[in-house]
Amino acid sequence: MSIDIEWARGELRRFLDLTELHRPPDPPGMTVFSTRKTTRGAQADIVASAHVVEQIFDRVIPNWRAEVPSDGNMRVNRWCQHREAAQRADAALQRDAEVREHLGDDAPQLSASTLHPWVWNGARALWQSGHYREAVTAAARKVNAETQNKVGRRDASETALFQSVFSRDDPKPGQPRLRLMNNDGSDTFRSLQRGVAAFAEGCYAAIRNPNSHEDGLPELPEPQALEQLAAFSVLARWVDSAKLAT
Repeated sequence: MSIDIEWARGELRRFLDLTELHRPPDPPGMTVFSTRKTTRGAQADIVASAHVVEQIFDRVIPNWRAEVPSDGNMRVNRWCQHREAAQRADAALQRDAEVREHLGDDAPQLSASTLHPWVWNGARALWQSGHYREAVTAAARKVNAETQNKVGRRDASETALFQSVFSRDDPKPGQPRLRLMNNDGSDTFRSLQRGVAAFAEGCYAAIRNPNSHEDGLPELPEPQALEQLAAFSVLARWVDSAKLAT
C-alpha cells in the first residue's frame, strides 16, 4: 500500500507546530524578563503525535534513528531529533517523485512494509536498527515457523520441511502436503511443486545459512538486504496461499 502523501505531510506539519519553541506570553498586567522557551503544544499532545510520525519516519527514512543527529540542542528541546527527521521526511515526501523524474530514475520503488507480513514482521525490529543481515535471518526463521504451523510439524525445518510439504507425492500420516493447484497430474502441477521446493532450498542454502553461520561478514547493504527479504516474501506468499492436503 502506497503512502497517503497529503495525510503524512499534514501529520508531520502538525508535529513540527506542536514542538516549535516559543516564549510564552506574559501574564495579564505583568512583564516577565526571561529567555525561557517552551513548546507550543502540551507534552501529552506531542507524545501522541510522535507515535504517528515515528511510523511515517520508518516508512520514508527507515534508518532515521542512526542517520539523524540526536545531540546538539537536545537540552534545549528534547524533540530536536524528531523535528529534523520530520523536516527530512516532509522534503522526501514532497520532492521524491520530482527528484527521481529529473534524475532519470522513476522506476517503481519497493518498500519493505509491502512485503508479506510474515517477512516484514519478522524483520522489522532489526531492520529499523540497521541490522540488515540479522533482519533477513529473522525473516527466514519466521517463514519457516509459519510453514511449520500451517502443516502442524516440528520434526522438519527449512530445506527438509519445504521439500516434504511441496513433494508431488500423496500426503501420508504425519506428512501433509501444500498444493498451489489441484494435483491433476499435469506438467504445470509438477513444475509448480518442484519449483517452489527448489526456490525454498535456494533461499535457505544461499541466503539464510551464510547470513547465520559466517562470522565476520560485513553488514549487508540495505538494497541487497531488501532483495533478500523480497525472496523470502515470494516464498511466504506461496506457502500462505497453498491449500493443505492431508
